[in-house]
Amino acid sequence: MKSKKLELDADFIGGEGPLTPEEEKALSAFIKQQKEKRLRKEQKLQSKNVSAPKKSRPAKRSKKIARH
Repeated sequence: MKSKKLELDADFIGGEGPLTPEEEKALSAFIKQQKEKRLRKEQKLQSKNVSAPKKSRPAKRSKKIARH
């Protein structure tokens, strides 16, 4: 049976030459943005788990019918 996966030649992915300074800056900015996004998400999850106290419900009041 034939495999559906394609073998990629890694030597030709992304072009033959080195990155230009503009491409390096754009790639660096993208990686930095993704890292900050991941860190914010992790901090948000940690703050939810650690500092969020459970809210307690007030006690239910019994309804008494006043007789006159």
